[in-house]
Amino acid sequence: MTIPAKISQTGEPASRKLRLPALTAVVIGSMIGSGVFSLPQNMAAAAGPLAILIGWAITGIGVLALALVYQGLSTRKPELDAGPYAYAKAGFGNFMGFNSAWGYWLSAWVGNVSYAVVLFSGLSYFFPFFGDGNSWQAILGASAVLWALHALTLTGVRQAGLVNLITTISKIAPIILFVAVAVVAFKIDLFKLDFSGLHSPTLGSILEQVKSTMLVTLWVFIGIEGASVYSARATRRQDIGWATMLGFLTCLSLYALVSLLSLGILAQPDLAALKNPSMAGVLAHVVGPWGAALVNIALVVSVLGAFLSWTMLAAEVPYVAARDGTMPRIFGRENSRGAPSVSLWVTNGLVQVFLLVTYFANGTYQALFSIASVAILIPYAFSGAYAAKLAITGEAYRAGENRSRNLVIGGIATLYGIWLVYAAGPAYLFMAAMLYVPGIAVYIIARRESGAKIFTGVEAILALALVALGMAAAYLIWSGTISPLAS
Repeated sequence: MTIPAKISQTGEPASRKLRLPALTAVVIGSMIGSGVFSLPQNMAAAAGPLAILIGWAITGIGVLALALVYQGLSTRKPELDAGPYAYAKAGFGNFMGFNSAWGYWLSAWVGNVSYAVVLFSGLSYFFPFFGDGNSWQAILGASAVLWALHALTLTGVRQAGLVNLITTISKIAPIILFVAVAVVAFKIDLFKLDFSGLHSPTLGSILEQVKSTMLVTLWVFIGIEGASVYSARATRRQDIGWATMLGFLTCLSLYALVSLLSLGILAQPDLAALKNPSMAGVLAHVVGPWGAALVNIALVVSVLGAFLSWTMLAAEVPYVAARDGTMPRIFGRENSRGAPSVSLWVTNGLVQVFLLVTYFANGTYQALFSIASVAILIPYAFSGAYAAKLAITGEAYRAGENRSRNLVIGGIATLYGIWLVYAAGPAYLFMAAMLYVPGIAVYIIARRESGAKIFTGVEAILALALVALGMAAAYLIWSGTISPLAS
């Protein structure tokens, strides 16, 4: 096995690496956060049962393709660490690699802001002054949690990984209980009532309904690449692929059951009107108030675990990118415990700033997760495109090895990313573009540090186009034409 550069440079002992259970927990812990507890309302808000089934089918195929991409690339290209960022750079150049790292990082820390908001929205069941998670009391509490997790992560990635394993096990149990209760309470006649959703004038066509589910279903699967991001810290390289597939199959089963079974307990309009976490309202309808209390407790545990997972993941990508000159060198500094300290401080500092923004802009959980979902589309699409490129060129393949399967898988993953860009809609795309623009300055700093040419001709055109799009986004948001944070 080739020892990753990061490990060889720091001399990290095997006792501080991550084994299969911990890697699987990173994947599941990263995916199962707040989203699953809000799935009944989020899916029913703009879609009927048929469109939700179609949405899960598209997402299942697309995310399975992504999972297979990460499984294949982790063994076919073992020298590439940090997953999505490294694949984009290897396949499409420095600027695309940087934007993939930047987009992944954006998605991670904006997603953490959404976790903080929904965490205290769940706590408002017990302490009403937290409101929807964006009251001043909630922002104060979220800030305290943020810096407590920051301190835990600074103790070392392995220590934080063990805590994540425990919280992952703890949060799956209530979801399984919900599924078991929902199976018993499920009514097929209610599920078939307005199955197409076309009798509800607010839902629109089947295509519009399906599109409305896309960012929700993507959001709950973000983290599928978690084991790949930690490839440099894995005890065995083959564990990365196993962890990815185990995480995917576990989460797909739970997500589909939660959203579809709920439609057999409450009608679509009733589900759409529930307060999030809507799983609490569904369970309370079946078993009484204790069900709502249980779900809100599970939400708090789950979000804390996901918050920790993404605090780790958010810091890892700029750290690894800095080690090979893609990000400024300062992001590559670590403390005595091997934690990426500077990357952590910068990342969590931005989370803190955005927490304050959500207070003054009245930002909602759904708006934040939509922005995070759009930001990660570039890393995902380029991962699929890189797998397809390797299959076309034959690089990293043995002579005579069949490449057709991996070409199809890479193609599906890429098309899935492009479809999601279309389904996202302009508001979130503009907001994501505006957040990508500052990255150009960071990229220029990194290139100057390494003494390399900043842009090729094509990259310069792409950079100018991105700046123009970002300026247009800023104007549209300033003029009130679009308002993604208040969506």
